Formats: sequence, structure tokens, C-alpha cells
Amino acid sequence: MNIQSNVTEFILLGLTQDPGRRKIVFAVFLVFYLATVLGNLIIIVTIKTSPTLGSPMYYFLSYLSFADACFSTTTAPKLIVDSVSKKQIISFKDCMTQVFAAHFFGCMEIFLLILMAYDRYVAICKPLHYSTIISLRVCRILVILAWVGSCIHSTAQIFLALSLPFCGPHLIDHYFCDLQPLLKLACTDTYVINLLIISNSGVICMVSFVLLIISYIVILYSLRNQSSEGKRKALSTCISHIIVVIIFFVPCIFIYTRPPMTFPVDKLVSVFYTIGTPLLNPLIYTLRNKDVKDSMRTLWRRIVGS
Repeated sequence: MNIQSNVTEFILLGLTQDPGRRKIVFAVFLVFYLATVLGNLIIIVTIKTSPTLGSPMYYFLSYLSFADACFSTTTAPKLIVDSVSKKQIISFKDCMTQVFAAHFFGCMEIFLLILMAYDRYVAICKPLHYSTIISLRVCRILVILAWVGSCIHSTAQIFLALSLPFCGPHLIDHYFCDLQPLLKLACTDTYVINLLIISNSGVICMVSFVLLIISYIVILYSLRNQSSEGKRKALSTCISHIIVVIIFFVPCIFIYTRPPMTFPVDKLVSVFYTIGTPLLNPLIYTLRNKDVKDSMRTLWRRIVGS
């Protein structure tokens, strides 16, 4: 592709330019990031080492935790370093890499949430056929397809970003490189490109959100035929999934399904789904899941005992 740009680097303005607040940003988001990586790593290790967490739901959850850790890593370290740096510079190539990585792991998370919803639907609505429909081989194929779909999506996004001509200025009023802030810097009419962004990221977010909400409504409706114990356990799992879906998709829809304009609240909304959601997911899935908590206690006793 012919990259039409006179800009070799960008300056990220970050969340704030106030020196005192930047120190707070550094401390808070360093803790958030370390907790995100550690929490998701603990979930992955727990699932991989626990014989009681061998079901497809936990197979998908381990990949969701991996995607969460990687998704947060695409934005948080740069934000943390920039908050204590005099120059908040990112090269053009690094900026494009960040666009690709953020959309890759963000899309991966969307597909995994869909797979987890499908798993719950089959487990609750078609329990007699569950082991046949959701076998380990099927799970592996579905995860591979999620990786491929994420790669296609992020490749399309990077092509849109590379097609933008940048003549200056090179100040990005954000804490990471994304298409919406970059559209403001492009020295060309971005109407068509914004429509392509909406048709790609926006449609994926909106359609996935609607499908997930419909699927969980069907699942919750079908619980009326379950026993009280089965209903309690399934309801607890589904509520955890629904919470994750809402806190991830609502900010994404707000960012990617609108005309090319920016609002002061955009950076706060972006923090919520790029850093907040990967941090909250381990808490949501462990605090509301007895099997995971029991497996974590067993793993901890094994580590301490050794």
C-alpha cells in the first residue's frame, strides 16, 4: 500500500497535561495494569492446572483472560510511561501497530464472549446434546476461527489507517492511537473512511451486542424449567457474562457507531473498555464462580505446600 504521510511520529496528549494529575495517572494505572495481568494470569494457570475446570466454558474463559491481558497491554504500558515522560511521542509505525493490536485483541474478546454465550445456550437449552455439540475439537476450531476473524478485522482497520494522508499537525488528543482520533488529523475528507469504520467496527459491536443480549434472554427464559439448584448455578454464570457484555460493548458502541467527531468524555469511555474491562473480568468471573474460587484455593495450597 502507498502510505501518503509526511508525519513520522505523533504526540499523545494522554489523559491530562497537569503534572500533579499525571503522577496520579501513573500510580493508579500502574496498579490497574499489574492487577489486570496478574489476575488474568492466575485465571489461565488455574484453568490449565485444575482437573475440575476442563469444561468448554473454562476453555473459552482461559482464552478470554489471555485476550484481556494482551488487550490491556496494547494501551496501558504506553499510558503509564507517558504519564512520567517529558515527551509523549509515538512513531508512525508504532502507532499503526497499536491500532492493529488494539483492534485484534478487542475483536478477539468480542468473538470469545459470543462463543461463551453459545456454550451457555447449548448447556442450558440442549443439555442432552451438549457433549456432542461442544466437544473439545469443536472448541479448538471455534477459537481458531475467532483468531482468524480478529486478524481479518484488524487488517481491514490498519488498511483504513494507512490510507489516511497526514500532513500535520501531529498531536493526538488521546492516550493511544485509534482510528477516530487519527481521522481528526487526516488532511482529507474522511466521510467515506468513517462509514467504513462504522460498517466494520461499529457493525461488529452492535450486531454482536444484540445477538448476545437476545441469546441471554432466551437462556434466562429457558431456566424456568430447571431445578432450583440448577437454576441458581446457571443464573449466577449468566449474570456474570451479562455484566461483562454490558461493560464492554456499551463503551465500544458509543465510540465506533457515530459520525467522525470527538467528545471530552471519549478518553474516559475508552479507559473503561481498554483498561477497566480487562481488570474487572477476572474479578467478575472469580467472585461469582464457586468452581473457580475452589480451584484457586487448591492451587494456592499446592503452591504454599510445595
